[in-house]
Amino acid sequence: MERYTILNELGDGTCGTVYKAVNNETLEIVAVKKMKRKYYYWEECVNLREVKSLRKLNHPNIIKLLEIVRQNNELFFIFEHMEHNLYQIMKDRQKSFSEEEIRALMSQVLQGLAHVHKHGYFHRDLKPENLLVTNNTIKIADFGLAREFTSMPPFTDYVSTRWYRAPEVLLQSSSYTPAVDMWAVGAILAELFTSCPIFPGESEIDQLYKICCVLGAPDWNAFPVATNISRLVDITHSEIIPADLSNIIPNASLEAIDLIKQLCSWDPLERPTADQCLQHPFFHVAKRVPRPPGDTLQLSLGSEPNLELNLWDFGTSKDDCFLGLTLAVKPSAPNLEMVHKNQGTEEELMLHPDFLDRSQQSVFWSLFPSNHNVITTPAETSLSLSFSSVPNPSIGGSQSAGFGMGSYQSNILDRPLLTTSSSFQQAHYL
Repeated sequence: MERYTILNELGDGTCGTVYKAVNNETLEIVAVKKMKRKYYYWEECVNLREVKSLRKLNHPNIIKLLEIVRQNNELFFIFEHMEHNLYQIMKDRQKSFSEEEIRALMSQVLQGLAHVHKHGYFHRDLKPENLLVTNNTIKIADFGLAREFTSMPPFTDYVSTRWYRAPEVLLQSSSYTPAVDMWAVGAILAELFTSCPIFPGESEIDQLYKICCVLGAPDWNAFPVATNISRLVDITHSEIIPADLSNIIPNASLEAIDLIKQLCSWDPLERPTADQCLQHPFFHVAKRVPRPPGDTLQLSLGSEPNLELNLWDFGTSKDDCFLGLTLAVKPSAPNLEMVHKNQGTEEELMLHPDFLDRSQQSVFWSLFPSNHNVITTPAETSLSLSFSSVPNPSIGGSQSAGFGMGSYQSNILDRPLLTTSSSFQQAHYL
């Protein structure tokens, strides 16, 4: 250890204390973990789970073990240095992470975790303190509780910090799987949106109660080998109505809520793997999770307009609240006429005559076929995306926008549609 100079303490854990240090030869900044117990034989050092796992795991999102030093029966691990941990960042931030930031962080965590699982290990102690961050790179650290898939049960009762501990562990199942890591990922994902733990239990019983308050009572068949199922029976003797995750995490998208629900499933078999999570629409913005019929989305944008869903029929009257874009399917609307609009190339449009006087201030796309007589069955309702306003004295008008869809021909989406975008007075609105 003469080659290293300790600079300051970074943290103190159950197994060891971590220091910031500098390599006197290379001037490289490193993290030194000094183990608290004594080690009298080199063989027991190299057989430690943390050492065995990290020697096999080489990935950009997993902390790198640089060196192992045993001196005077004291054991030191030399790691690459990372500037922060995720817990510190969340605590020090003045505002919540944006969804784009959360997506970037969690995709890295899941890539690292997928690598861990592919090599036959599960971490068992994922939490924000064990996710280290430098600039925009995040790495999984502290493999002291890591275990191989091939390890024989029974497994230890204590794994992970309580707030991120999976139900099967709280219920003392005799065996468990990498799904315990996926539960922790779901809890961390929720916390990134709110900056608060989603299941902040003060004891193991209270932890189970907090989970029930969010998820509701489980299917008892999900824990066939749990030895302490009576804990859950006592908690759920009275009906517990599950919370709506969208209310608990109001700034999360539908995709994020859906992923959290899947990860925080009572049944370990229902939780997606790390690789499956990376294919979820949350990480692919072009994909969307279907919204249940009749459900509405409202986004709070502070002093900006609120968004809401509406169904609009395509008609001819000028609506004072109509601001912008309408996508409509209603071939049965009367008096549709063919219009030619030249903008470099000739385009044929189906448009009601009342819109012609605003054609110079509008944008039109020809989405109906030129021979519109091929549409023989009228669609009596419309698919529309529209903006509307209601009076707001402070800005002359407040805004709402949305998307609505009624019943329509089963094959209507196989045909082109008509869209129009009409102008609006900027001074009165945005």
